[in-house]
Amino acid sequence: MTGVPVTAAACSNLILSQLPESEYQVLKPALEYFPTPSKTVLVRRDEEIRHVYFPLSGCHSVLAVMQNGAAVEVGTIGNEGMSTVDVLTGSTVATETTVCQIPGNSLRMPAEHFRRAMDGDGALRNLSFRFFRAYLSHVSQSVACNRLHTTEERFARWILASHDRVEGNEFQLTQEYLADMLGVHRPSVTLIARRFQQAGMLDYHRGIVTILDRKGLEEAACECYAQVRKQFARALGKPMG
Repeated sequence: MTGVPVTAAACSNLILSQLPESEYQVLKPALEYFPTPSKTVLVRRDEEIRHVYFPLSGCHSVLAVMQNGAAVEVGTIGNEGMSTVDVLTGSTVATETTVCQIPGNSLRMPAEHFRRAMDGDGALRNLSFRFFRAYLSHVSQSVACNRLHTTEERFARWILASHDRVEGNEFQLTQEYLADMLGVHRPSVTLIARRFQQAGMLDYHRGIVTILDRKGLEEAACECYAQVRKQFARALGKPMG
């Protein structure tokens, strides 16, 4: 599907899909269908936030970028929520860089229009802040996960979280992104991916991941995957995926 969905129910973004139809129709003229190929930069750190993005598919990565260009993922956003969450704190400037790492499509809205739509006590405000609370839980869980769990457990967790946010069992993924996500060097990613491939859980060939054994991946992942998934289901009333 291309273009802005005709109704809220037809929208694959969990925030927009749960709006009352009347509220969605008011917002609809301000929404723009926006393809997001891999490596699309949605906003850079310290730049003005011009749009709010509601992913329909694919995966947006919030990156902390160092002065030497090294980057580590600090947050992941898919069709369960919205990117450029800084606007929910009243900020007009991005605190981190947000990049589309798994290609897909989004709906975007001018940030100023979003701020006006958040006035009052409408469903958009309620759902957006419920997502934001779950997102903060996801970020804090990731901090603990990066400190306490093995690279293999974190790899399985991230592959599952990505699978939840895409259509089907295949998605595009670069080793560079995996290295940023895990905070390791690319040769380590190659070794880890090979182990999972040899175990029959996935196939990784020419930048394409194919999920073969989701149950096996769930067993290999740390507890953080289920915990974060539970938080988003509680916040938005629907599980991811």
